[in-house]
Amino acid sequence: MHPNHNDQLSGLNRIEGQVKGIKRMIEDNRYCVDILTQLKAVKAAVHKVEQEILKKHMQNCLKHAVESKNDLEIQKKLDELMNLLSKRI
Repeated sequence: MHPNHNDQLSGLNRIEGQVKGIKRMIEDNRYCVDILTQLKAVKAAVHKVEQEILKKHMQNCLKHAVESKNDLEIQKKLDELMNLLSKRI
């Protein structure tokens, strides 16, 4: 069973609002540095949501695989994480 991530919805709603605000800033020809500042804030907010979901994955999905003592399942979860982490920028 997958963990519930509903507690991340408020953060995602905030991010959505920030992105809409950035769009308006661009439409209004706002100052570049102001736009860049808001983009960095969105990037930080997305990173926070990502970290929380990764934490739950490790505490639930990976933990469940380890507790199952199924070597194939454990390796699958580890490979998924390594693949995901290798794509991070």
